[in-house]
Amino acid sequence: MGSPRSTRRDLERYAGLFAARTKVMTSSAMRDLMAITERDEVISLAGGLPDTSTFPPKSYASIMERVALESSARALQYGPTEGLEVLKACIVEVMAEEGIEGIDRDEVLVTTGGQQVIDLMCKTLIDPGDVIVAEAPTYPGAVPAFSAYEADVVQIEMDRDGMRTDVLEETLDRLDREGRRPKFIYTVPTFQNPAGVTLSLPRRERLVRIAHERELLVLEDNPYGLLRYEGEPLPTLRSIDGGEFVVYLGTFSKILSPGVRLGWTVAPRPVLEKMNIGKQSVDLCSSPMTQYFVATYFAEEGSWADYLRSLR
Repeated sequence: MGSPRSTRRDLERYAGLFAARTKVMTSSAMRDLMAITERDEVISLAGGLPDTSTFPPKSYASIMERVALESSARALQYGPTEGLEVLKACIVEVMAEEGIEGIDRDEVLVTTGGQQVIDLMCKTLIDPGDVIVAEAPTYPGAVPAFSAYEADVVQIEMDRDGMRTDVLEETLDRLDREGRRPKFIYTVPTFQNPAGVTLSLPRRERLVRIAHERELLVLEDNPYGLLRYEGEPLPTLRSIDGGEFVVYLGTFSKILSPGVRLGWTVAPRPVLEKMNIGKQSVDLCSSPMTQYFVATYFAEEGSWADYLRSLR
């Protein structure tokens, strides 16, 4: 059975209580798909669902046993909003694998999935009517977050080399003439969802130059970068930028499992501090239990790298 629908009488009864922004809030297509894929008889080709059966059940059981025996009191307790130090060390390791060296643990904010980074960016930066620039089409899970904060999303067309930076510059010039400065540019530059294209190196470099020239933030969503099957990896926008205008979004959802609900962001210090405060009022902290699970898994010599190779 599905969830009960609101009747017209229900809507009338509570309509006067709802905040004005709920009128533009929309259901995520991804969440609607998740409800369908819960059914045992359904094999979905529509959503980006990792094959979690590839993670060995015995490894899962042994890791959870270690967490229970060695860290149960801490795993069952509240944790710091910014995340546990043991997990941050794992994140620094993952980012180094992406070619992003020199990240300090203090630069990392652990989040409840990568999706929370998108929400916190909007919560931190967006007032109703503010402009967000994104690719066309863009990640379906980002759209409800943009809508919830009443952003005006301006989209830039793509081709086989990703977002067209020439069109981006023309669009930014037009917005500038209109007196509208985008709060940030949202992009999935590597194996873009849903188009599947990858932003070329010249366009990556140009996008970062545009950000510097115009002092615009760029939110780089990079869930798939380590899942390259062939060819040489391209540098992340964060690597090219050096941490001045690019906010990096990473997640364990695709390289480990979405069920752990752990992501992270590395951002310029003033932005990171605001996002940290914004997170405190949402969930206090991401689950220490799953943070210890991931940290314990990473502590096993070579395990995460071996699993990543098996996924490729």
